[in-house]
Amino acid sequence: MRWRVPGKSRGRTRGVLAVIGGLMVASALVRLGAGTAEALEEMAPGRETTTAAPGQTVGDCVNDEGLTPVLEALQTREDRLAQREADLRTRLQALSVAETEIDRKMAALQTAEERLRATLTMAQTAADDDVAQLTQVYAAMKPKQAAALFEEMDPDFAAGFLGRMRPDAASAILAGLTPQKAYTISVILAGRNADAPRE
Repeated sequence: MRWRVPGKSRGRTRGVLAVIGGLMVASALVRLGAGTAEALEEMAPGRETTTAAPGQTVGDCVNDEGLTPVLEALQTREDRLAQREADLRTRLQALSVAETEIDRKMAALQTAEERLRATLTMAQTAADDDVAQLTQVYAAMKPKQAAALFEEMDPDFAAGFLGRMRPDAASAILAGLTPQKAYTISVILAGRNADAPRE
């Protein structure tokens, strides 16, 4: 069963609702205005805005004596940090100087190494040239004269010269040596490459 509200009743209901809504908006505006006034009053110059903790007055919060230990601790910490920063800066400078010195010494060492390598190469080349020239001298000698010299030489030394000679010159000198000397030099020549890798 539906209730029907007559037309006049609907108009009154709407009017009442509008009045109630208006009153609510007005109440909100009044409250907002009152809160704003209190906030402006608190922010006015000369008025302290600090709230005090329980058992403590507002004057106690801003007391210089209460802040002094905190400020001193902060200052001590700041001084410590500044000292650490200065120490780190000094260490970094020392490391930079050490790194520069190491680079300089490494460059000098590399230069010295290159010079030494060049000197050794030159000495090796000169020694090889001397041995090659002496080998040619022995190869150009008459086999009997050369054999007499090789007979007096250390077998390893003699094998070094004979190994550089042409096979016909070396065989002529070996033929002039005593059998024992010729055998010893031949063994040395044959064993030179015995330990060399085969593959």
